[in-house]
Amino acid sequence: MTDCKKIADLIFKDVEKTAGYYENKYPPRGLKEGARVTRFAPSPTGYLHFGGLYAAFASKLTAQSTGGVFMLRIEDTDKKREIDDGVSAIIKGLSAFGVTADEGVTGSDSETGSYGPYVQSRRRDIYRAFARKLMEEGKAYPCFCTPQELEEIRAQQENEDIKGYYGRYARCRCLSDSEIEEKIKNCEPFTVRLRSTGDINRKITFDDMIKGKIEMSENVNDVVILKTDGIPTYHFAHAVDDHLMRTTHVIRGDEWIASVPLHLELFRALGFKPVKYAHIAPIMKEENGGKRKLSKRKDPEANVSYYTEKGYPEESVKEYMLTILNSNFEDWRRANKTADISAFPFNLKKMSLSGALFDMVKLNDVSKNVISLMTAQKVYSLLSEWAKEYDRELYSLLSQNPEKAQAILNIDRDNPKPRKDIACWSEIRDYVSYFYGELYSPDYSLPENINRADAYEILSKYKNIYKAEDTKEEWFAKIKELCSDCGFTPNVKEYKQNPGSFKGHVGDVSTVIRVAVTSRTNTPDLYYIMRILGDEALRRIERAAESYKG
Repeated sequence: MTDCKKIADLIFKDVEKTAGYYENKYPPRGLKEGARVTRFAPSPTGYLHFGGLYAAFASKLTAQSTGGVFMLRIEDTDKKREIDDGVSAIIKGLSAFGVTADEGVTGSDSETGSYGPYVQSRRRDIYRAFARKLMEEGKAYPCFCTPQELEEIRAQQENEDIKGYYGRYARCRCLSDSEIEEKIKNCEPFTVRLRSTGDINRKITFDDMIKGKIEMSENVNDVVILKTDGIPTYHFAHAVDDHLMRTTHVIRGDEWIASVPLHLELFRALGFKPVKYAHIAPIMKEENGGKRKLSKRKDPEANVSYYTEKGYPEESVKEYMLTILNSNFEDWRRANKTADISAFPFNLKKMSLSGALFDMVKLNDVSKNVISLMTAQKVYSLLSEWAKEYDRELYSLLSQNPEKAQAILNIDRDNPKPRKDIACWSEIRDYVSYFYGELYSPDYSLPENINRADAYEILSKYKNIYKAEDTKEEWFAKIKELCSDCGFTPNVKEYKQNPGSFKGHVGDVSTVIRVAVTSRTNTPDLYYIMRILGDEALRRIERAAESYKG
């Protein structure tokens, strides 16, 4: 019979603190009843995926709505795949869209909270203490199988339904004490495996917070919990970390459903109360009449930095995520047009079972609406912050005259039905270009229904009656008066009833002036554009008239 404590002492002679010590160090949190403790636990092995931001936001909302705690933990045990600045990229991506943690990692070398360290590579002693506990209780054992031997096992299982290290394939499960001691004495590398008590003929059931009741076969594999370098596997670290950090709900991708039987067995073996799981279906994208997962390789919008670089405001991205997170959000928004999204009663059970559909058109529509409701001062502030990093020329122009910039951004904004032209800050360079000589390129192309001779006549007469000090009513009255002088009607309805009697209507006359001033046929309120441009508006009219002459 194996002397479990003797073997544990031999393998973990460097472990000074017991599992009990860590249980006392990280006591229950003492939160109010029903408060949920959630976490986002990414690996710094690549950029932050939109699906990661989506899951983190769901985790934050779950904690926030119950008066709980949302943590950021970094799972960096896969050092081979870790990238430079991986942690800072994750933090930057989350904070850019307001998904900030209550505790956990705050920088590459900083963290806050009483349940850390929140970086797995700094928790080695903790994992080894709990691995030792399992070994002392006969629930874990050392495995000395070489990569070649493991490959042999895989080859033997090629035609079997179940694959893994279990039963007769678990070669090191029943090594004697003397065999173990001899191998350790010879410095043979080893892993530590869970001694599974699962039975393939038994089922487990668990209630998924999103998908409902799920039934699966028990885990039978003696999985590795500590690798040869003493670093834990994800599965073991997950159980230890979530228990000691007192996590109550784990929200993660549904690719992890297959691991639930193992994770529940690890919680049971360690004597922990298991967390509640909520498995999110992947973000999908329509393509060629079908659907596929949002792909890091194919889709630039899969990278969270895409939204930062394009200049989507935090509020827009969060508002959009809520439209795909909860099926009832849009109804709530229609009934609460100006309410802060923190007032929305987020519910995991309202999440999609089959996978939310990513829609860039919908994101742009949501963002246009969000930006349209901002004050000009807020738009200027957020735009300037973005342009300072991503468009220095635009930033310089905006900064030279903040009053002018805010006046431009305020056109058609402060009214019951504000224009919805802007989806992200990178669109504003084009939106404001005709206000700045450095960005403006004249283009006097006219609509097909207006000829150059008529345009010349309109502008030649208009430049003699235009006055910058006119009120909007006076300004428009002059344009209507100009119509009759040039063969156009000031009444659109009259033109539609008898189009053969006129060259066009007041809208066509306004279009000629608009093209002369802005080189566009569609802009915000032309009266305010001309007021902001001042004398430059008249100079542009004169130059345009000259271009149509002859």
